[in-house]
Amino acid sequence: MKRVLTPVRPQPSLAAAPAKAPPASVSCRDLTLRFPVYGVDAKSLKKSLAAVTVGGRLGRHAGVTEVQAISDLNLELKAGDRLGLIGHNGSGKTTLLRALSGAYEPDEGEVEVHGRIAALLDLNLGIDPSASGYDNIRLRGRISGLSSREIEARMDEIAEFTGLGPFLAMPVKTYSAGMQARLAFAAATAVEADVILMDEWIAVGDSDFKKLAHKRLLKLVERAGILVLASHDHNLLKLYCNKVMRMEGGVASPVTDIRKLGDLLAA
Repeated sequence: MKRVLTPVRPQPSLAAAPAKAPPASVSCRDLTLRFPVYGVDAKSLKKSLAAVTVGGRLGRHAGVTEVQAISDLNLELKAGDRLGLIGHNGSGKTTLLRALSGAYEPDEGEVEVHGRIAALLDLNLGIDPSASGYDNIRLRGRISGLSSREIEARMDEIAEFTGLGPFLAMPVKTYSAGMQARLAFAAATAVEADVILMDEWIAVGDSDFKKLAHKRLLKLVERAGILVLASHDHNLLKLYCNKVMRMEGGVASPVTDIRKLGDLLAA
């Protein structure tokens, strides 16, 4: 198994001209991910998986019952690729996104990503209910890899986008669900990245905020080299993506043009 994560932007040396950065890229070769299952009867688990007809395949590896979440997946993306992931819940979409982000190590095969990664997979990641909105923006920014200086430089823009005004000085636990969503979305998308990994939590807030959110996401995607977006919303995929891949039981279809989405759904 192998994982390579290479930032696209190297720090320039004071003694020499900065080297030209390689373009963003994503590569998976024979990627396989397994999750061990303990304390559950294998036969009953197999029946449960068969009943829902989605999710990874059940098997045994090294004497341990495991669910194979991704099986022998091969994928090559280069700058300009916008890949949409489709499939039932439990088909492996989010698992793949987490593997690309570095959260999961391959059991077999390898993952290689060149470029600064923004993993927008969990809207509430890093949110501290007892801290103020401002402090949560700082916390989320650090989780996203921004320096303190970068966060402070973007603070006014992020604060304005939330539309929360003086509430940003108050603890997040006093916010409504909609206010929390605004804060989390604004902080999570205040990044500069070469590779954006995104789950379908992007549709947040009321109708007016959704319009603002989509405009902000379009700008973020335009600046990025590569986008991988998992969603059940096919119109959303057509809006953001130029390629599509179907996941089913941890097995990936060949990557195809987004204009053939209907054919892939009917297959």
